[in-house]
Amino acid sequence: MLSLTTSILSMFGFKNIHGAKTVEEGFKLFCQYKHDLVITDWLMEPHDGIELIRQIRKEPESPNPFVPIILMTGYSDQPRVESARDTGVTEFLMKPYSARDMYARIVQIIEKPRQFVDTGEFFGPDRRRRKNFDFFGSNRRGTADKNSGEWPSDSSNPEMEVILRELQDQTKKL
Repeated sequence: MLSLTTSILSMFGFKNIHGAKTVEEGFKLFCQYKHDLVITDWLMEPHDGIELIRQIRKEPESPNPFVPIILMTGYSDQPRVESARDTGVTEFLMKPYSARDMYARIVQIIEKPRQFVDTGEFFGPDRRRRKNFDFFGSNRRGTADKNSGEWPSDSSNPEMEVILRELQDQTKKL
């Protein structure tokens, strides 16, 4: 996978490509060369690519914890995807992959960069990909508004209440 990945990146025109077979070697090269992009495989020995992501995102020696990271993996089950996402991976590349798949992930990183979030428990790209601009209430995660089919009430602004009701009526007619 290492030689295939470096070959594809060379074909894309990338320069200064460094390959590593271990997490320790990868982190050392990252610190030395301050790469603009990191692509790691989940399966590495004796540690895995998740450990490399943790080091890049959290170690004080890391020269750029904001670097985009693509994780290659053959495992797409939800617990693994969530684990990697929660570690701070930027994009996934499912194996087996094609040059087109890799290119698409790199383009995604460049054209649609995500803001970084630091909550203390999590540091990495914003895990929410979809932006929901349809919500109008103060209790964003509440279920009452979602289940009722009604617009949330905003009794502090009666004009807004009227506008929202009119929008709801128009939506129902569509």
